[in-house]
Amino acid sequence: MTSEGGDPFQLTYGEGDATAPRWSPDGRRIAYISNENGNTELQILDVPGGAVQRIVVEKRIYREPVGRLRLAVVDAAGRPMSARVSIAASDGRSFAPDDAWHHADDGFDRTQRAFEYGYFHTRGSSIVTAPAGLIEVEVSRGPEYRVVRRSITLAADSSQTLRVVLNRLTNLPGTGWYSADLHVHMNYGGAYRNTPAHLAQQARAEDVHLIENLIVNKEGRIPDVGYFTGRPDPVSTASTLIVHDQEYHTSFWGHTGLLGLTRNLILPGYAAYANTAAASLDPSNAQVFDQAHAQRGLTGYVHPFDSDPDPADTSKALTNELPVDVALGKVDYYEALGFVDDYAATAKVWYRLLNCGFQLPAGAGTDAMANFASLRGPVGMNRVFAKLTAPFTHQRWLVALKAGRTFATNGPLLGFTLNGRDPGSEISLRPRDAEVVAAVSLKSNVPVDHLEIVRNGVVIATVPLSGDRTSATARIKLPVRGSGWYLLRARGNGPVYPVLDVYPYATTSPIYVTVARQPIRSPRDADYFIAWINRLESAANAHGDWNTDAEKREVLRLMGKAKEEFQSRGGSL
Repeated sequence: MTSEGGDPFQLTYGEGDATAPRWSPDGRRIAYISNENGNTELQILDVPGGAVQRIVVEKRIYREPVGRLRLAVVDAAGRPMSARVSIAASDGRSFAPDDAWHHADDGFDRTQRAFEYGYFHTRGSSIVTAPAGLIEVEVSRGPEYRVVRRSITLAADSSQTLRVVLNRLTNLPGTGWYSADLHVHMNYGGAYRNTPAHLAQQARAEDVHLIENLIVNKEGRIPDVGYFTGRPDPVSTASTLIVHDQEYHTSFWGHTGLLGLTRNLILPGYAAYANTAAASLDPSNAQVFDQAHAQRGLTGYVHPFDSDPDPADTSKALTNELPVDVALGKVDYYEALGFVDDYAATAKVWYRLLNCGFQLPAGAGTDAMANFASLRGPVGMNRVFAKLTAPFTHQRWLVALKAGRTFATNGPLLGFTLNGRDPGSEISLRPRDAEVVAAVSLKSNVPVDHLEIVRNGVVIATVPLSGDRTSATARIKLPVRGSGWYLLRARGNGPVYPVLDVYPYATTSPIYVTVARQPIRSPRDADYFIAWINRLESAANAHGDWNTDAEKREVLRLMGKAKEEFQSRGGSL
């Protein structure tokens, strides 16, 4: 644009992003950074003309002595294995191969380290140039493999080889459990340009079996919209599925995930965007969910809450539609782990819904922007395991999610049954049945501070942890005092690397126990959600950008039906 202002005038075209432009002194060329080939590279554009010259680095001049590390990562049988690698010099700076995507965790704690935790993904063989001297190497591959740490001293102007063997901590697919990250954005304005093939490589390095790339708007554009087909991406394999589905981006009603869409994305993809033609609150999430279900899709709420909502606190907005949609039977899963600051707040809302007798399975999603250089967590940081009773496919995995045969985790691996029944199960007891027997297991690469059985939102048993607090097994007899739901959860008191999250955390979906056919009910929690919906009604009535009165009436009608449902479950407001 001119120095006097005016409208921007585009000079570069094609796939990818052109950023950080710099004019030559004569005004005839522009140097800029391009990611059209995936990684970042320097290019020069002739203006006028359009010829593009790639700047190829032929020689690097280092300010200090360096050595080269030849890293080989293999499995127990000696075969090359994809993995996440972190290489740090003695001063804390991280290093990666010249041709790799170098990532970093932007949420690091400065009391623990001076720099971001840096990492890259290897296919099993990598060459890294790093300062001569002591370097620390950490190799991981998701929570099912043991983390390997090695120290090595690089000599100046020399190459040294390090072979790392990754051994399993456990083999969950061998018992029918397969992992998924339900909330990934392949491209979302980051430094790199991602593709399905590269996303699949990221998934393999983190050992995630299913990646749900949720197509979503980035302001007015929708990256990756052309990849949707209603089927797994052609790059998928029998053990790694890449599926393009949708996040419906309505900040007023709450963000939602739409999984397993078979026909089309639901457009425009967002509502309640002020000062646009989409300023109306229509469609509500309930109406969007109906359209997703018409395609045999599943629906869920993503990264729900970073603080516990208080319907009585009118100083804070409360417009999330979650309780309405759960009451109307339109929600298939809930991100028990997601992009939030504290999982306790997300759990409190979930527990209150379960206390009202709703069955709501645990899901998980990192909200990973997989083409960013620096952001909290890689794909698979927050993942959910689902137990399948037949070979792994996308549709079977979604069936297991809806049935609640799941546990969500950012590291700790849980096993939990009641009377031999898995999460998602319903157990009917007679009044004279005095107890149930819980079988509990924990395996983790990082220490866990608390391993707890929760019933109806209250911790009823704590499993002792000893030694390095990374494993436990127990059989516990639990007294039965009426109908209730039970789950197992693990949590840490603070962050522990290589878990790139606020603290280690895992939770199973509930197991539902009914005594003498009495439903699970909590009048107090039902009243809580009725008060919540009253706030939603006030916000809907106050909104001035409805397109028609009919839109507003329909949304208020759905809210009224939801309140009636909570009243039928013990609510009195």
